[in-house]
Amino acid sequence: MLPPASVPQLMKLKMKLKQLEGLLGSVQQFENPKIEFEQYPTGPHIASRLLFTAENSFGDVRDKVVADFGCGCGTLGLAAGLLGAEHVIGLDIDAESIEIASSNAEELELDMDFVQCDISKLRLSDQVIDTVVMNPPFGTRKKGADMDFLSMALKVASRAVYSLHKTTTRDHIKKTALREYNASSAEVLCELRFDVPQLYKFHKKREVDVAVDLWRFVPKDKQGKQL
Repeated sequence: MLPPASVPQLMKLKMKLKQLEGLLGSVQQFENPKIEFEQYPTGPHIASRLLFTAENSFGDVRDKVVADFGCGCGTLGLAAGLLGAEHVIGLDIDAESIEIASSNAEELELDMDFVQCDISKLRLSDQVIDTVVMNPPFGTRKKGADMDFLSMALKVASRAVYSLHKTTTRDHIKKTALREYNASSAEVLCELRFDVPQLYKFHKKREVDVAVDLWRFVPKDKQGKQL
C-alpha cells in the first residue's frame, strides 16, 4: 500500500476537490472573533469550491499571484496556495487573524505573505496582482463595507475578482460593479449556503444558513495593476 501523498506532492498533481476541502477542514479558525470586523469563518466547503472553480473553469490560480482580501484565518489564500498559485498575499486589518493565518500556512507547508492593513485604505505599490479572492464583510455592521472591498479589488486585480455576497444584494452588486467600479463583466457562478455558526451573544440560533452568490468580476483594464 502506498503512503498518502504529502501536501507538496498533491500540489504538483492536479488536486481533487475533496482533497482540497479535506486539507482546508484542518485549519485553525477564530478563537475570539470580533463582531466589529464581522469575523465569520469561511468554511472548507465554500472555500474549496470558490478556488477550485477559479482554477479549473478559468485558470485564474495556478502560477498566478493571488491576493486574499480580508483573509481572516487565511482559508481562501491557503486554498489558492494548495492549487499552485505562484504567490499568495493575505491582507487583513486584524493582527490576531494574521497570526492564525500565518500559523495555518506553516502547518500546510505553504510560503505566503501576510499584511496587516485596512483594505479600504490600501495603497498601490509595485506588486502586480493577477487574481483577488475574498469573503468580504456583508455590511451588516458597517454599511457598504462589502462594496468598499469590491471597489478596491477591481482596482487591484489584473485578471479577475472572486467574491461572496449575500444573494439578496445581487442586483445592487451587478449594477454598481458595471457602472461605477469599472468591471467589464459581473457574473454569478453559483448560489451557495454560507453557514453562520453561533459565535456572538446576539445569535439566538445555533447555526443559520445564509444564501450567498459566488461572483466572478473581470476588470476592464487588465494591464499590470499593482498592489
